[in-house]
Order: sequence, then structure tokens, then C-alpha cells
Amino acid sequence: MFKRSMITVFLLIGLVVGLSLVSEYSQKNVISQLQQRTHADLNRYILTMRQKLARFRDIPQLLSSHPDLIRALRESANSNDIIRANKYLAQVNQVLGTRDTYLMSANGMTVSASNWQSNKSFIGLNFNFRPYFTKAMSGVLGQYFALGTTSKKRGFYYSYPVVHRGKTLGVIVVKIDLNEIEQDWNERDIELIVSDEDGVIFISTREDWKFRTLKSLHHQDLARIKASKRYSDIDLVPLRITQSIPGEHNSQVITMREPNLGKSKQQYLIQHGVVGNSDLNVSILADLESVQRQVLANMLYVGTVYVAIVLLVMVIIAKRRINKQRALFEHRELQALESSEGRVKAILNNTWAGLITLDTGGHIESMNVTAQKLFNYTEDQLCGQLFYPLLQDVDEDLYLSQIDPKRLDSGETLIEGRINCSNGEILPVEFVVGKMRQSEALHFLVTVHDITERKQYEDQLDQSRRLLESRVEQRTAELTMANERLLQEVKQQSHTQNELIQTAKLAVIGQMSAGINHELNQPLMAIRGYADNARKFLELNKVQNIDNNLVEIAQLTERMAKILHPLKEFSRKSSGQQQTVSLTTLRSGVMAILYPELEKSKVTLDWLAPFKDVEVMGDLLRLEQVMVNLIANAMQALSENTQPSIKVSQIVTCDKQLEIRVRDNGPGIGEAELAQIFEPFFTTKQEGLGLGLGLSISQRIIEDLSGSISAENYQSEEQGELVSGAQFTLLLPINEHSIG
Repeated sequence: MFKRSMITVFLLIGLVVGLSLVSEYSQKNVISQLQQRTHADLNRYILTMRQKLARFRDIPQLLSSHPDLIRALRESANSNDIIRANKYLAQVNQVLGTRDTYLMSANGMTVSASNWQSNKSFIGLNFNFRPYFTKAMSGVLGQYFALGTTSKKRGFYYSYPVVHRGKTLGVIVVKIDLNEIEQDWNERDIELIVSDEDGVIFISTREDWKFRTLKSLHHQDLARIKASKRYSDIDLVPLRITQSIPGEHNSQVITMREPNLGKSKQQYLIQHGVVGNSDLNVSILADLESVQRQVLANMLYVGTVYVAIVLLVMVIIAKRRINKQRALFEHRELQALESSEGRVKAILNNTWAGLITLDTGGHIESMNVTAQKLFNYTEDQLCGQLFYPLLQDVDEDLYLSQIDPKRLDSGETLIEGRINCSNGEILPVEFVVGKMRQSEALHFLVTVHDITERKQYEDQLDQSRRLLESRVEQRTAELTMANERLLQEVKQQSHTQNELIQTAKLAVIGQMSAGINHELNQPLMAIRGYADNARKFLELNKVQNIDNNLVEIAQLTERMAKILHPLKEFSRKSSGQQQTVSLTTLRSGVMAILYPELEKSKVTLDWLAPFKDVEVMGDLLRLEQVMVNLIANAMQALSENTQPSIKVSQIVTCDKQLEIRVRDNGPGIGEAELAQIFEPFFTTKQEGLGLGLGLSISQRIIEDLSGSISAENYQSEEQGELVSGAQFTLLLPINEHSIG
């Protein structure tokens, strides 16, 4: 274990040392290559600029001897002489492609110019402060770069004196546009700049470098440049070069801060060159990021090779250890490969697809074993024969189009037909014809498949389809009969449900009958007493007393009718049809039915009147049954309460539904009972007080009316006291016309 750790440490140390050496060597080598390449590019750019300037160098000297210009500079020159000179200069400017050409007198005043018709004409302007004027007046060729004082455009100026009879009359100036040079310079990771003798950059592939300086200028130089109006009022700020390291072949590696690019620093390899016959300097700057990338790539490559060599050595060592096992494994693999090649060869010789090659004339060249078995011919018997005569029920034009050498489409068409076998048998087949090139010669490969089984399967499938259609028709008839029986059962179930509802109502009536019996017993005894008294008053001929007894009997019978009215109303069957039900009508009906129970009960029923009468879609009798059931259940739950109270409230929800809440102050409903309170025959009442169908039927009624019913326990604070109990909530759809 220790030995392996030491080997790993030595390998890592070797990797670090190797990468360091590679980094140093790669950086020197890449920078040297970059320096050579950029030096060649610099010479090429200098030559391009020299050729550009040389094209116009001799133009001022050639123009200085033109008679029209000499006449324009004489003291006796008239307006016609000036106009001829202007036109001549405009023509020269157009033919040569220069920016401007103009003629100045001996005192520097412009007397004629190619832009004499422009709003920014030079005529009348004095340029004697320009160095090119001073140099030309001294008798030699002047050349100068500056911004135009009028046009504010960059240009290179050539000037030459106009001499007549030994006297210098003035200066002819040609201004050259250098934008073409700048536009042609577009190299990746290469920046080019052209500067004057003071180091001021006036041409650059970087817009933000223009009119910057390569070094800080002395204030005297700045004053001289400003006096010549060479760069107008532009502030000449030096580039932010923070470090400069000399390199080979007069090159330098500079470090520059470039906040405009979001970088803290950027390194360039810079080289300089002078444009011959001028004071212009051309500098080329190569971005060293590519150098760093190349160095990193070399380090990555060397590191990868190093790791690969280490891994290779480890593999060789491991390979020696398992040489015997590998030899055994290779022997087994060789046996498996030979077996696999045998199987592949057998598959190719016994493939189920017949393969036939044809020449461009449609003659058979070769056949595989499957094709020979399919046609019952040997390859020698059919070789050189036409393939089409072996086919039946195949369109000849379609077949010929497939073996046409000029066929452009590369797609293959599946053709179905039959073939003639040598034994007289006719087999259904399908085949495709594809192009095949062999030794630059065109051949056709025909792939033939025997579809006898598929045809038999299609026939069986067709028979099965007809049988299935027959069975579907039979099954449809059976389903139609079953559907009719189901509809009858649904009707019967609906009738059973209505009967069950009526049974539940009768069960409630049974519970009400004991109270009604007690209520009717007293009026009946009173009626009998009044009748006996009336008979005695009749014997005594006391008519007034008889009349009073009859009035009392009438009042007692009216009271008995009120007691029996709820029993009669509650026992009626519903029509089962949807209609609009007034909330006020529903409240009146429920209160009439519950009147006898409420009279003898201590329960306080507080039915809050709605602020507006609302109509719901439903069945009045069925809704009355639901409300009576809920209130009656609440009354039974309050039997042991000292201050029993039931509150019924109703509100209209935002989704246009009526919400009715029946709330009592009883003991509430147990959590386990809430989950099954709406199940049929589930009840918490004592035996004989209910069948457990009331809430189940109520739920069915509300759901049939497209509503919902739910039960929960509540707890709220009313008048400073904590009140709790059970609460049932109904949601019923509202007739929109009643709230419109």
C-alpha cells in the first residue's frame, strides 16, 4: 500500500514539472510564431498603405503646371479664370477619386476648389497654418495627415508649389480619403493602428482607440498640435498601457486596461513599421489570449499524453498479470466467433427473401438459394434469361420503369404479382427493384418475398371480418333488448324509490300520530260533553245555551282540522316534476306541518326571513319533506336540552345558489357518525324512533334536484356566549329570473 502511494506521488510530481516546462516552452514558441506571422502581416499592410499613398503622390506636381490653375493665381485673374479652374479641379477630383482638390494663393487663401458648388466650399478660407502649405511654399512636396477644419473628415494631404517663370504663385493640394484602408483591415484577434510622428492614432480597427496616443505627450507638443488645428478640438488622451516588456525582433508585450470590454487588463504583442516616403507609423497588435489558449491546449495535450502513457504502462503491467486468463478468454472468443460466422453464413444462404441480380436489360445474372427454391429453377437454368416472362399479373410499364437506368428517383416501389415455377405452380409474391453499383457498373437487385401465407391469412381475416360483423349485428340486437330491459328496471327502481320516500313519510306520520291522538282526545271529550249538555238544554228549552254549546263544538272541530291538516299534507305523493318553488311558500308549508309538534315542544324555532323572496328549481312537496326531516331530527336531538333552539337561515351565494342552513344547539354529531350519517338504515336514535332512512332519502332528493347536502359540527360566539351543535347545509340552484 505504501509503495503504491509513493508511486502515485512521484507520478504527480512528474506531471506538475512536465506541465511547467511545457507551459514555458509553448509560450515562447507560440509567441515567436505569432511574432513572425504578425510581422509578415505588418509588412503587407505597410505595402498596401504605401501603394495607396503612392498613387496620389505625384498628382499635385502634375497639376501645378496646368495653365488654368496658373491663370487663376495671377493678379490679373478674372471670374472666368476662377470658374475654369474650379471646373477643372472638380473634374480631376471625380476622375482620380480623391476627397478634395483645391488651389491656394501665396498667402494661404483658397482661390479655387473642387467643392466650389458645395455649402462647405473651401474658397475664401485661409489654410496657411497647415504644415503642408508651409512646406510646399518652400519649394518641395508637402505631405500631412489631419482632420479637415471644415469637413471634420480624416484625410491625407499632398501639396506642391505652383511656379510660373521662377515665381511661386501658390500651392495645389490634394486630399485623400483613408476610410477604404481602414475598412479593408479586418482580422480576427488582430488590431491595426496608424499614427503620426507624434504617436497620435488616426486610423484604427478599434473605434475607441481613434485619436488616442501611444504615449503621454509633452505640453509643448500638445500646444503645437493644437495650433496647427490638426485634430480640431479633440482631447488627445493616451491609451491605458500599464506595462511594456521588450520582445524579440523589435516587438513588445504590452498590458492594457480596457474597461470598455469589461476586462481589467488585456495583453497584446505589438510591432511597429514606418510607411516609406511619409511620417506615418503602422502598428499591429496581436491579442495574446490566443497564445494562452494555445499554451493551455498544449498543456492539456501533454497532460493527456502523460496520463495516457501512465495508464498504458499500468495496462501493460496488468495485462502481463492476466495473460493466461486472457489467452483462455481469446480462445473461447475465437471459438464463439467461428460459430457465429457459421451461423451468419447459414442465415445468408437460407434467408427467406429471394435475391436476384439483373443487368440493365433485365436479364438474370445471379440468384441466391432461396430464389432458386422459390422458382424451382437452378441458377444455371435462368442465368441470362429475361426476368419479366417469369411474372404474371404485373404491369409491364411499371416493371420497365423500375429497371430503367435513367430512373432519377431513389425510392423503391413494392410490386405485387405472381410467378411461374418450373413445376407449373403459380405463387403469389411481392418484390422491389433497387439500384446496385458494382465495379462502376449498374445492376438491379430484385428482392422477392413469397406471400402465400399472407394471402391465406388475408382470406382468413376477411372471413373473420364477415363473421365478426355478423356477431356484432347479433350482439347489437342483444344489447338493444338488454337496454330496453334496463330502462324498464330503471323505471321500476324510480317507482320503488318514490315508494320508499312515501314509506319514510308514513314512518314520520307514525311518529306524529301519537301526538295527534293525544291532541284529538281532549277536543273529542269536550265535544261529547257539550253535546250531552245541549240535549239537556233542549229538554229545558234553553235555546241560548244550546247555541253557545254548538259554537264551542264548531271551534273544537276547527282545531281538530288544523291538527289533521299537516298529516294530510305530509302524506301526499309528489308529482316528481321540476318547478319553481318560492322560499316563502316552502317556509309556510314546513311551519304548517310542524305546527302540532312545535305547540307541545319547548324548542324555539327561529326561521330567519329572507331579505327577498327567492325561487329555486325543485319540487315543493319533496323540499318540504327534506326540511321537515331535518328540523324534526334537530328537535329529537334537543330532547334533553334545557334551552333548545333551532335556527334556519338562507343566503344567495356568489355562484347563484341558495344556501339553507339548519343549525341546533344540541350535543352535535360524533366524528365517526359524520362519515356514515347519510347511509341508508344508519340511525343514532333509540329503537322504535326511526328507520335510518330520513337523511339518506333527503340526500337522494336534493341530488335529484341538482343540489347538495352536507353535515358538520359548528362552534361560534353569539352574544358573548360560546354556542355549538350540529349544522346541515343545503345548496339548491336558483331560478335566475327571480334575482334578475
